[in-house]
Amino acid sequence: MDLDVFVSAHRAEWDRLDALLRRQRRLTGAEADELVALYQRTATHLSLIQSSAPDPQLTGRLSQLVARARSAVTGTRRASWRDVTRFLTHGFPAAVYRSRHWWVPTALISTAVAVLLGWWIGTHPEVQSSIAAPDELRALTRPGGEYETYYSSHPAASFAAQVWTNNAQAAAMCLVLGVFLCLPVIWILFQNMLNVGVGLGLMSSAGRLDTFLGLILPHGLLELTAVFVAAGTGLRLGWTVIDPGPRSRRTALAEEGRAALGMAIGLALVLFVSGAIEGFVTPSGLPTWARITIGVVAELAFLAYVYVLGGRAARVGETGDLEEIERSAAVPTAA
Repeated sequence: MDLDVFVSAHRAEWDRLDALLRRQRRLTGAEADELVALYQRTATHLSLIQSSAPDPQLTGRLSQLVARARSAVTGTRRASWRDVTRFLTHGFPAAVYRSRHWWVPTALISTAVAVLLGWWIGTHPEVQSSIAAPDELRALTRPGGEYETYYSSHPAASFAAQVWTNNAQAAAMCLVLGVFLCLPVIWILFQNMLNVGVGLGLMSSAGRLDTFLGLILPHGLLELTAVFVAAGTGLRLGWTVIDPGPRSRRTALAEEGRAALGMAIGLALVLFVSGAIEGFVTPSGLPTWARITIGVVAELAFLAYVYVLGGRAARVGETGDLEEIERSAAVPTAA
């Protein structure tokens, strides 16, 4: 592309669009139609320049012009309760459903790793001795020991808030750090599974596996599922950097990144529920079967929410991204 010739051919259109934007409140019907047409044309010009003959000064000017025109054409829009409802019933569950091919294998592999670590630790006394001294291990695993009192060591409300904050941070880190070629997500996952494996191995070696499962399952099913969803989404985001598919890398990252941001908000709500269970149900005096039943019901409710509502929304085209009118103007990419 000869940039000078291109600018000479279209400068008048850009100047005209700028002039219409300066007096947009006093436009006639014909001028408003002209503004829309010039906005679409200028967006295409911007795409051609970015892909064929990038010039920082010209690109900056046209980007600003396109942004002003888009604001004038689409207008401003305030969030409402309708947006919240749509997000909870369509956007978030659809985004989780669409990522299932990433987070379901992540959950299965991570669980297998935790079980293998637990078996290795539980059957090898030398590994246990490398974790802590025998007296410290007995203090952890004995009846009324630290593994049991951990869940009742603080007031339920403050404990639930602390757990929610920590888990939400871990989930957000998985979502955000996935863009660094997946490696930080794998490390965060391993740390979580190592913690589970250590508890599993030590308590099983002490003959108290039933107590351990009774403590971790009520909240852990939903909590770990949320972490697996976050990790799977982070891995998907990282893979987008490696292989964006038919989209440009910039477009693919923008779309997947916006969906991941929405998932961070949704998963924070899911983790709030698991934190409440961990703070109020896990240390309660309810029978073990009742506590585990509450955890199983919460997990099944979340899976039904994802696969029923999310699957239905995904099949009609919902992706978890912003609505089309809220996105940056989509412009064609030159071949």
